[in-house]
Amino acid sequence: MYVIDVTLKQNPLSLSVERKSVEEAEALYKQILEALRSGSDVLLELTCDRQTNKKIGILVSEISAVQMAEKSSTAAGSGRPPGFFAVTDLANEE
Repeated sequence: MYVIDVTLKQNPLSLSVERKSVEEAEALYKQILEALRSGSDVLLELTCDRQTNKKIGILVSEISAVQMAEKSSTAAGSGRPPGFFAVTDLANEE
């Protein structure tokens, strides 16, 4: 599984959806980036492959970051999310 995390402005928590394949995850990641580049006030609706009843509607102008990562048991076991947020956590511990 691959996780796409979307961080919103003025919100410390990220919203996430999962995709089964890297191709599907890459396509969604690129779709979100294209929406951000367009600069328009578009509503983006995301669904999750793992929780099929999970849906999220996001106003594109409120997105501050998007991240794609492979979901691994190592990240879940350590209690830290994959990617950039893990680096931020390490910097705060020093």
